[in-house]
Amino acid sequence: MKKLYHLAAAGGVVMLGLGLAACSSGSSSTTAQSGSTASHVACPNGALTFGVEPYDNASVLIPAYQALSADLGRTLGCKVNLQVAESYVAEILAMKNGKLDMGEFGPAGFVFASQQAGAVPLASFASSNGQLSTYTAGIWVKKGSPITSLKQLAGHTLALGETGSTSGDWEPRYALIQAGVQNQVKAEYAGGHPEALQALLHGKVDAAEINSQTEASAIASHTFDPSHYTEIWKSQLIPNDPISASPAMPPAARTAIKNALLHLQASAFTSGKTSIADELDFTPPASGQVMIPVTKATYAQLFSLANALGLKSSDL
Repeated sequence: MKKLYHLAAAGGVVMLGLGLAACSSGSSSTTAQSGSTASHVACPNGALTFGVEPYDNASVLIPAYQALSADLGRTLGCKVNLQVAESYVAEILAMKNGKLDMGEFGPAGFVFASQQAGAVPLASFASSNGQLSTYTAGIWVKKGSPITSLKQLAGHTLALGETGSTSGDWEPRYALIQAGVQNQVKAEYAGGHPEALQALLHGKVDAAEINSQTEASAIASHTFDPSHYTEIWKSQLIPNDPISASPAMPPAARTAIKNALLHLQASAFTSGKTSIADELDFTPPASGQVMIPVTKATYAQLFSLANALGLKSSDL
């Protein structure tokens, strides 16, 4: 899950806050124009509202989601209004209150979007092999550290990403519980995945959560050399974000949106030098479907994890 930033609305993008006042199917945010009509099967109200959560580099990624919204609108034959959430909870509440027709949720956020807003998963991003793209959580230490296992973290400091993050909170915390050291490790939230990495790089902690997405980005920007560090724990594969529909959408509309997502081209996920694939750390297929169908069962491990940790949406 990505770190959320409170950004000023720019380029026509509507900010989706807890007040939800800015959200409606008729809002004038970023749109895809194509002469839509209210009778269009995918857009019974004449337009679609699409919510997303900001990433660590949200100001860079927003253009890519604007491009995705525009291409999706052209495919559907109606306009798609992009609305950027100020928090995970704001996006869930917006769908629950009928202010979003569809939204991209992080894996952990989807658990509560499903439980509280009835979000229906439609599709997620495919990797180069045509299978669902995934990522992993990890805990790293400096090379040569005496810490070589989770049990040896007892008595040491650990930087986590942020509260409510799948890979930066849920997965590593559950791993500590399984290792029996959850009350013996001084774990602190750094404020995001890049911040947790920086805490380790600058020697502020003995270990840090670094997920595979952050690792790939940091290696690409030459700010992290994994040969100088050791990964002492890695999670099971975590499925990437599902784009989900509101349960209030008619079944025919959900089907039309799902089909449109499954037929988008790779260019729909890129704007200039910004790419959704780069941020989510996957390589799209060279040909064929860039998105593939997902169901609630795809994310079963996250529901089990939330139950095991006794988590509520207030923990996001």
